[in-house]
Amino acid sequence: MFTGIIEELGKIQGLRGLAGERIFTIGAPGISPLKPGESVAVNGVCLTVTEGTRAGFTVQVSPQSLDRSTLGKLRVGEQVNLERALRPTDRIGGHLVSGHVDGVGKIRRIEPEANSRRVWIGYPEEVGPYLILRGSVAVEGISLTVAELKPEEFAVAVIPFTWENTNLKEKSPGAGVNLEADQIGKYVEKFVQGRPGTARKALFEE
Repeated sequence: MFTGIIEELGKIQGLRGLAGERIFTIGAPGISPLKPGESVAVNGVCLTVTEGTRAGFTVQVSPQSLDRSTLGKLRVGEQVNLERALRPTDRIGGHLVSGHVDGVGKIRRIEPEANSRRVWIGYPEEVGPYLILRGSVAVEGISLTVAELKPEEFAVAVIPFTWENTNLKEKSPGAGVNLEADQIGKYVEKFVQGRPGTARKALFEE
């Protein structure tokens, strides 16, 4: 479990394939050393550390994770958002994030907004029912708030600190981003599933 508060920007230092999987070596001295078996979120995807050093760590990514996220498109030299697993005594500065990506969105446009930026993201159909105006959403593992919500796209406001300390500053329109909707919405849907007249839909701004 994670909170969506990015601890460090890591860098892909090594990449190799293994029977449909990927093995990444990631430079991350700020959160290292990590022990084998620890969980770490890489661009919002929960992965298990297989090797750790004082300079970084190695993770192995399954075919399913590659299919459901943007990790399969990462290249050596790219920056990635990193967060270690939540401890029971930690403050939850963002919201509860599982690290299980719901779908891949696409950045449509980035608009200046005072000193911040408003980032518009197109979302896949399966994510829409869980998005609500002023609700939480994890984008590349970053806990953000839905500032505007429309059919097929939503906007998040990104303050300067978040922009400078995550990989969002490396993104441009057309780039894919990992999306994880707030878990509360998923549980609510599960409880009401099957009731007569219940339909899955996004709650759009009027």
